[in-house]
Amino acid sequence: MKENVFYFIVGSQFLYGEETLVLIDRDSKQMADGLNADKNIPCTIKWFPCVKTSEEIYSVMNEANNDEACAGVITWMHTFSPSKMWVKGLTALRKPYLHLNTQFNREIPWNEIDMDFMNLNQSAHGDREHGYIAARLRLNRKVIAGYWQDEEFTKEIGIWMRAAVGVKESRQLRVLRISDNMRNVAVTEGDKVEALIKLGWAVDHYGVGDIIKEVEAVSEEEIDAQMARYNNNYIMDTDNIDSVRYQAREEVALKKFLDRGNFKAFHTNFEDLQQLRQLPGLASQDLMLQGYGFGAEGDWKVAAMTRIMKVMAEGIGKGTAFMEDYTYHLEKGNEMILGAHMLEVCPSIADEKPKIQVHPLGIGDREDPARAVFKAKQGKAIVVSLIDMGDRFRMIVNDIECQKQEHDMPRLPVAGVLWKPLPDLKTSATAWIYAGGAHHSVLSYDLTAEHMRDFAEIMGIEFVHINKDTEIGAFRKELEYNDVIWRNK
Repeated sequence: MKENVFYFIVGSQFLYGEETLVLIDRDSKQMADGLNADKNIPCTIKWFPCVKTSEEIYSVMNEANNDEACAGVITWMHTFSPSKMWVKGLTALRKPYLHLNTQFNREIPWNEIDMDFMNLNQSAHGDREHGYIAARLRLNRKVIAGYWQDEEFTKEIGIWMRAAVGVKESRQLRVLRISDNMRNVAVTEGDKVEALIKLGWAVDHYGVGDIIKEVEAVSEEEIDAQMARYNNNYIMDTDNIDSVRYQAREEVALKKFLDRGNFKAFHTNFEDLQQLRQLPGLASQDLMLQGYGFGAEGDWKVAAMTRIMKVMAEGIGKGTAFMEDYTYHLEKGNEMILGAHMLEVCPSIADEKPKIQVHPLGIGDREDPARAVFKAKQGKAIVVSLIDMGDRFRMIVNDIECQKQEHDMPRLPVAGVLWKPLPDLKTSATAWIYAGGAHHSVLSYDLTAEHMRDFAEIMGIEFVHINKDTEIGAFRKELEYNDVIWRNK
């Protein structure tokens, strides 16, 4: 995370004299250092001397555009900074944009305040001038107001930074499509050209035969090394070691293929396995544990979002995983959803060390595949679905509370998560279905709806949030309003 850099650009002008400019640089450098030391700031803030002219602003914005490490810019007006000189730079900016409305001093020094103090500390109206030009230019930006040393303020910055890092990953993401999506399924389809234009994703197809060649070329030594990883990260709970070794063979092959093509996400499709002996189960799970995105049944959108959300959550460590709504628990007053998949749920969300087991799989018509089996941890989380509405992408987020899974499922040996969606199952499911949410999603204990809202706003895609306050009538009106708004964008 610290490798992601954010430019801290502070505005002023020559009107107040050289001494004031020196003080601005002193204060802003102290702020940058203080924020970099704050536990809520996950990335690196790079300080620049204050900008006073259109040329200086344009120069630093272009530097940000051309710096691969730069994930966004942060602006703050220590004094009044005439905003017409920001037009050239802001219209050239191609990185995420955060505007801080704060000031160096917390309180007004009532006994000492004079015109020199006022000349130096003008954020109250300097940031309003800056805000006007961004509004006039219709620029996509985040505004955070408050005192720069307050925890609430720095937490908001940290959330936006993680969203901006997700945008950075999105704009360079390559997704490996192994075969096509599951036949006759609608929600896993989508416009891949529009995804490239809007989200930056290069979604490339390769035939299963390309993977089979890679699988056949894996050596026994490579399988042994992968087995050592399995023995370290999982409990080996099977005598069918041959099945586990085949998953190791598939994982080694997939990782080679992914890394050679700089792919960070991939999908499989159980309808098109050809000579593969097993559907990649444990192989896909372990690759997700290493940070790759994954989608089942050809779902390239959820594969991409799994990768992006894992990058956004880097360093938090509670867990982010590909997920599917599996079945309902409709006990009155205790309604829940069991989320799972036939094989592929990321072990990062496990409550205990996962067990590697081998069981029959009725789908795919292949050998019994090895998979990691576990129950997920308790805690607050979100599930996220990105869908293609034809004229736009829509992101749907539901706040959930993952529960302790008291019961075993001896005849359903899969990784499972039991959760209560907010505000309740009836409202949540109704809203999700009205919004067109997919059966595949990404579940994250690390991220919140605010992270995802910031991401969606930076990317310019629709965002809807199902939460404790959701009421179906109002939610349906929001969807109707969104249809009007987004069709005119």
